[in-house]
Amino acid sequence: MNSLPKISIITVVFNGVQFIESTIRSVIGQNYPNFEYLIIDGKSTDGTVDLIKKYEDNIGFWVSEPDQGIYDAMNKGLKKATGDFVLFMNAGDAFYEKNTLSKIPFEQHPNADIFYGETVIIDENTGEELGLRRKKLPIDLDWKHYKKGMVACHQSSLVRKNIAGEYNTEYKLSADIDWVIRALKKSRETVFTQTIVARFLNGGVSRKQQKNSLKERFNIMRKYFGLPQTIISHIGFFIESLAIKAGLKPLFRKNTFVT
Repeated sequence: MNSLPKISIITVVFNGVQFIESTIRSVIGQNYPNFEYLIIDGKSTDGTVDLIKKYEDNIGFWVSEPDQGIYDAMNKGLKKATGDFVLFMNAGDAFYEKNTLSKIPFEQHPNADIFYGETVIIDENTGEELGLRRKKLPIDLDWKHYKKGMVACHQSSLVRKNIAGEYNTEYKLSADIDWVIRALKKSRETVFTQTIVARFLNGGVSRKQQKNSLKERFNIMRKYFGLPQTIISHIGFFIESLAIKAGLKPLFRKNTFVT
């Protein structure tokens, strides 16, 4: 049992009292035998800390202090992590089922540096499962796939700690794309788990945040893929969004996985 790699699961939260307990219960309920759990709270004032304290016997490390934003908090988690792999399961996210981590094929792929899986989208208000993310995952994921945007969600990706650099805190909303691309460039072997790893809340994002996020994504993609390819990609994104609004393309994919 101890031959299985140690996984550091990191949750970042700020004033997330309505979501944090379900995330914590999802993590500590995993039946995988070798993981640690870390929670980085940004000095919440809404009762989040009380819920963290309720479960602190099952939490390896937690802290509640001001930070410089979500990616600064995620970097704090990385610095404290002692596992072979890291996985971010932030407030509102959850594992798909209690044996999610036990399904990761570590023994079949001992040299893999990244494992990635599917993500199910959950309606924030009703808790209803809406389907899989629209982007179908390639079975041979590499960094070049990210010219199509955020292909694999970070909450459904396990990255070996020694190739997981820090998040670039110059980005406030889209640093996860940059982080994943850098990790994929270093990965010796990247493995599709053929499973659903995470549940992701389909919450609302303000128009201002959305615009700023798109600007950051554009700049990140331009850095890696050049301006012409980035423009072509964003024209594709725009056409796809029009097709979805017109009902010509589904917003989510059907969940065909059997648990």
